Amino acid sequence: MNLQQLTTFCKVLSEGSMTAAAEKLFLTQPAVSQQIRALEDEMGVSLLVRGVRQVKPTMQGQLLYDYAKRILHLTQQAEIAIQTISQDISGDLRIATTNSFGLYLIGPIVGLFLKHNTSLNMKLTYGTARDIIEDMRHNRVDVAVLPDLKNEYGIELDDFEGRFVLKDEMWLVASGKDATIPPSITMDQFASMPIVGQTDYYPGFGKKLYRRLEELKVPYKPVFESDNVGTLKRVVESGLGWGFLPSHSIKKQVRARRMTHIRVDEMNYSVNVNMYARRAEGLSQMVEVFYRAIQQQALTAN
Repeated sequence: MNLQQLTTFCKVLSEGSMTAAAEKLFLTQPAVSQQIRALEDEMGVSLLVRGVRQVKPTMQGQLLYDYAKRILHLTQQAEIAIQTISQDISGDLRIATTNSFGLYLIGPIVGLFLKHNTSLNMKLTYGTARDIIEDMRHNRVDVAVLPDLKNEYGIELDDFEGRFVLKDEMWLVASGKDATIPPSITMDQFASMPIVGQTDYYPGFGKKLYRRLEELKVPYKPVFESDNVGTLKRVVESGLGWGFLPSHSIKKQVRARRMTHIRVDEMNYSVNVNMYARRAEGLSQMVEVFYRAIQQQALTAN
């Protein structure tokens, strides 16, 4: 058993399939399958129940998954701690992102940076993507984690360099306690349940959603709306409605069956999430270490 196998195993379960895990890990599907088989052979048990559309853990697989997440998290913490100590990072770093990405990617690693770098001053700001873009334009931000600026907002900022962090999707989810929720729907059925709406959708997804609903003459009248994904998750889990939420923020709840993921083939949507860093003298060392830390967090958080 090695860290690569554990990383692959965790990614298969978080993504729900070998194919999706292979895409996220930049591997071929046979390479992923080979790693899982090797892990099963070494453990002497079946770790996955392989379904037509989705894989699920066996009882032994769930136990290994729980331990593997802890192992990978500790490994990540060790790597970040070693990197930050060895790099002797100092100075000011202004970071901006949305609430969802902040809680998922940045919040967990801030403490490690500050603990090992007493000369480092960090400022983390949450806001809407458009507000953050304005701050980037006016030199109020050094690093921003946002959906792809060119594809989602039609802009490029010459002062910033973008690096890929993860691929996100939009999922329709409902409470896992509601046994009447169907496994899949078409968009003309969207208003058959109370709708929980996100006011800060990815622009591309928002346009696709509203255009499709208008074509079908399906009313969009949410019973609750917010730009705070954490609040929306609690509303959905409580059974007050269903809604589209970014997959990175809800995979844990879906895996734990606190939420149900409903397939809507006509609304498949994915977007690259990037880290944008200002091209400025004195930032490169901090930015490099920070990027590696975010990459590790993205790999292990789900």
